[in-house]
Amino acid sequence: MARAPHAAAQQADAVTALEAIEVQGRGGGAIAFDGSGVAPVQGHVPAATTTGTKTDTPVVLIPQSVGVVGRQQMDDLGAQKTDEAVRYSAGVFSQPFGEDADTNWFFIRGFDATQTGVYRDGMQLYSFAFGNFFQDSWLLERVEVLRGASASLYGGGNIGGIINYVSKRPLDADFNQIEVGIDNYPTAFAAFDVNKVIANDLVTKGDPLPPVWKYRVTGKLEGGDGYAKHEDGIRGVIQGAATYQPDAGTDVTVYANYTHADQNHGSSDFLPYYGTVKRATSDDGSIDLGRISRKTNFSDPDIDDHDRRQFMVGYELNHDIDDVWTVNTKARFAYSHLEEALLYPFGYGFAARPSAGNTQLARINFAHDTETFSFTTDNNLVGKFSTGGIDHTLLLGVDYKMYYIDEVQASSTGTSVDIHHPDLNQPQPAPIPYLDETSKLHQAGVFIQDQARFGGGWIATLNGRYDRMWLDGDSKFLGKVERNEGKFSGRAGLGYEFENGVVPYVSIATTFNPLVGFNNTPNGIESYKPETGLQYEAGVKWSPTAFPAIFSASVFDLKKKNYLSGPFNAQTQIGEVRSRGVEFEAQANLSENWKLLGAFTAYDLEILKGDSARLDPLTGLPLSLKGQQPYLVPEVIASAFLDYTFTQGGLKGLSLGGGVRYVGKSEATQDPNTVTVPSATLFDVAVRYQWDNYKISLNVTNLFDKRFVSGCQGINVCSYGEARRALVKANYTW
Repeated sequence: MARAPHAAAQQADAVTALEAIEVQGRGGGAIAFDGSGVAPVQGHVPAATTTGTKTDTPVVLIPQSVGVVGRQQMDDLGAQKTDEAVRYSAGVFSQPFGEDADTNWFFIRGFDATQTGVYRDGMQLYSFAFGNFFQDSWLLERVEVLRGASASLYGGGNIGGIINYVSKRPLDADFNQIEVGIDNYPTAFAAFDVNKVIANDLVTKGDPLPPVWKYRVTGKLEGGDGYAKHEDGIRGVIQGAATYQPDAGTDVTVYANYTHADQNHGSSDFLPYYGTVKRATSDDGSIDLGRISRKTNFSDPDIDDHDRRQFMVGYELNHDIDDVWTVNTKARFAYSHLEEALLYPFGYGFAARPSAGNTQLARINFAHDTETFSFTTDNNLVGKFSTGGIDHTLLLGVDYKMYYIDEVQASSTGTSVDIHHPDLNQPQPAPIPYLDETSKLHQAGVFIQDQARFGGGWIATLNGRYDRMWLDGDSKFLGKVERNEGKFSGRAGLGYEFENGVVPYVSIATTFNPLVGFNNTPNGIESYKPETGLQYEAGVKWSPTAFPAIFSASVFDLKKKNYLSGPFNAQTQIGEVRSRGVEFEAQANLSENWKLLGAFTAYDLEILKGDSARLDPLTGLPLSLKGQQPYLVPEVIASAFLDYTFTQGGLKGLSLGGGVRYVGKSEATQDPNTVTVPSATLFDVAVRYQWDNYKISLNVTNLFDKRFVSGCQGINVCSYGEARRALVKANYTW
């Protein structure tokens, strides 16, 4: 694990300036490198990352598409959740279910990364069903996206890509920061961030760097009303970390954080297609109920509840054995207890469209109690040496993870309601448990990676890994399942660094992703098979010498086998799905005044193998899904954001920014594809003013309050996209 450099840090505008280290490539090009892949990002342009290689590596030298969103970019965009932070990142479709205060949703290259594709500090935050771990963006320094297969590094992860949260760490200079904000719902927050450096009195005479303690405490309290009727709640997070550096080559960090949320749900994610995307009309057109209001909430506020208690504790230790080898070890324990209750609609009497005598929305009374434990550890050696004219960065390691979930889910048919004037306070039958099960997943892996530079500019990256997984599941209603399986995965990449900072590359990677869950097959109950996949990628990255920027373009072709599809309570493995397409991304500090973000993604999603839930009326056999497109996710996503800061004159300190986001059309059903969700174009603006140690800002997303549906996961599972949101913040740093 990389450590932050020892160069003196100056806190300004909530960004720490780090001493730049110039790394000369074999091709003669200079890649600006701050020495650490976890340090604060300067402006909007990252220099290095650990996410794509587990070592500190300049972004342009990784043979795979990587995106990094730093703290300043999150603040400039007004991102309050991590899925908001990647709105302007290539390949990522976030917030498919609209405004969702309690979950961060990500789809990368067309595949769901929310459960098996989320990491924090390079260790997986595995989740299944409601056994997840919510991460508040205020606790993070970066949100990073590794697009494509990652199993050769991490032993799992969604093949479309992963999200890696990089935590705020203790830095090398004292600073204090407070921030308050409120939006138009209104939801308000107050947050703080305190960093202190304590010199050690026991300084050994002649040491090149005095021993030092550093600590950082970060916290946030947020609460108020949500956008929908009856939506409210409060959430608090706090995080503490301390780092001890007895010498220049050793540091150890211990940390802990706690999250508590008590919230009521907002507008439901289970709205019908006819009533959101299109007017709620009957088949014959005799009934027209119009559209459901975005503010309507169909849950009963006296029943509705979301209560989360979550904590994490861990450590990171890094030690230079000598001038060649460094040992890195880290571990984290996480615990979450989530209890929820709500009523959600599901069609007109469970049908897709209203009919005579059936014009009200059916509702399901749902509740669950989920307890989750997770333990992860990663231990590796990094060696930097040369042999026969080849410069090597060699990574050798072993890691382990354990994930345990104990869940009870219950439901009953609730009372129906009118779509425009719902009577929410009706007696409801108590939910009846239909799922009561525990699952425990163990996985251990050994891995090796060599980043070799040779021949005047060539960069070869070779990865190999073997994983073994053990799964035990026990269901009160279904029985027991077990799985014991091993798999090799790998990645091979080749690039060339030209003197002008252009780096073309090609790579191939395989993946192995164990899953938790019970699969009802014709042969009986069994555990889900691990997902496997293969990805080809080619691209070019450019880090110009004239100004800090990263421009990248890539083409990819990936296939996922044992693809898991369907709503949370009825997921099935449907066979094989392919995603192939192109991506472009730009992050540039064009000058002292101008900053630019840009992204474009276009891909083709197709089910190659898989059986439908429908049966052929002649043969009685399942119909094939071959040729269908998976629902919910758009095949085209594009965005651009331009920011200008006045640095002199009477407007000095004023910043103005504007952005546009395009979300292409998507399929609402896949069994078969029959109806679509139309595209949407959204506009965002940002205004900031900074003087001395003060900063105030206004961010407005969906400026023109466009009414749109973000996606559908079936004919009765559609969600409105987030409406206009205006957020005002005030910040003081000293």
